[in-house]
Amino acid sequence: MRMRRKPWARPELDAWDFYIGKPEDYKGRWQTAFDTPRPLHLELGCGKGAFAAQYALRFPEVNLLAVDIKSEMLGLAKRRIEADFQAAGRTIGNVRLTAHDIQWIEAMLAPEDRVERIYINFCNPWPKPRHQKRRLTYPRQLMQYRQFLVEGGEIWLRTDDDGLFHDTLGYLAEAGFAVTEENRDFPPEGYPACPMTEHERMFREEGIPIKFLIARKAPLSA
Repeated sequence: MRMRRKPWARPELDAWDFYIGKPEDYKGRWQTAFDTPRPLHLELGCGKGAFAAQYALRFPEVNLLAVDIKSEMLGLAKRRIEADFQAAGRTIGNVRLTAHDIQWIEAMLAPEDRVERIYINFCNPWPKPRHQKRRLTYPRQLMQYRQFLVEGGEIWLRTDDDGLFHDTLGYLAEAGFAVTEENRDFPPEGYPACPMTEHERMFREEGIPIKFLIARKAPLSA
């Protein structure tokens, strides 16, 4: 379902201190966008912000950069982050939102940014063969992530889609990532580092098993 336009979203984002309107300007210096330098984690496709809000609250020792292409989504994420931090009595300091086409993520992140972990939560599975190059786990994408992931850095993936999960295991091997954990029926309690998203809640209510993996950046074979 296509999300309706939200004329308020972009002006509200532009007026918010924690939205980065020109992410390319921070390439190689993302720590300067945060109040304090901390380990940098990345969420690709943050949607309405449920994960970003709860993750940033649970892990104040981490800086989280949450990316989505749609201002409408990011506007909702902004409001969710504000509401959750206010409810917790906390000041926002360790989460930033930005809009960018993830297909060209290398335009906004550099090796100097030293991302330690990437979260991909319930991304579009693009099931048709002619569309699969658009997947966030396609080898072309994984090779971009390698550029700014530290050695030993991780990708954490959750999905409801069997085909995407199966294919991603092959993509990861091709791109020099070692799968260190794989679970095809991820329990709701999972890890503290996996707050539930809106999509996960919906799929669980429908009885669809959640697939989960952790993959570690390994040296590329000669």
